[in-house]
Amino acid sequence: MKTRILLLVPLLAALAAPVYALSRVSPDEAAAIARRESAGRVLAVEKSSSGGREVYRVKVLTPNGEVRVILIDAETGNKL
Repeated sequence: MKTRILLLVPLLAALAAPVYALSRVSPDEAAAIARRESAGRVLAVEKSSSGGREVYRVKVLTPNGEVRVILIDAETGNKL
C-alpha cells in the first residue's frame, strides 16, 4: 500500500503541472485585458511581483492622453 502511494504522488504532480501551466496568463493576454479595461493603447508590459504574487505591469495610454499602469494577476488574469 505504501509503495502505491509513493508511486501515485509523482504521477499526480505530473498530471497537475500541465493544468497549472495552462492557467497562466501570457504577456499578450495581460495586454489585451488591460486594453479592454482602459480602452487605451498598450505601451509596455513587464512581469513583476506585488503582494507576494506575480503580476504584469501594463502601461497604457488612455484615450484622454493619460498614462496609467494596470496590474494584471499573472495566474488568474484578474485586474488588481
